[in-house]
Amino acid sequence: MTLRDICALVEGVPVSGQSRLDDIVEFAFASDLMSDVLTIKRDQFLLITGLANLQSIRTAEMSDAPYILLCRGKEVTKEMLDLANEDDVLIIKSKFSMFRCAGILFGAGVKPVY
Repeated sequence: MTLRDICALVEGVPVSGQSRLDDIVEFAFASDLMSDVLTIKRDQFLLITGLANLQSIRTAEMSDAPYILLCRGKEVTKEMLDLANEDDVLIIKSKFSMFRCAGILFGAGVKPVY
């Protein structure tokens, strides 16, 4: 599924990395605990989180997860946006809860990392 499709499903708005909207995503992981994200053994997955700070961008970069779905209507700070643009990380904002985003994407065929 493309990230453009994901935006449509979760009523998301891309705020960085728009050049990646046509990338294909097969897997996703939902967590606000970045230590859990660092244990994932897969790359190129979508991180679904409500953690709106620099740590989420740095964790995504370290985990080879270049796509973040920021849920619960959280706002992206200028510092987050600057780092995401520097690292070519796509951030999508959605007003939906993490549970709802994960459920919608799972129902649409996005696979869990485990």
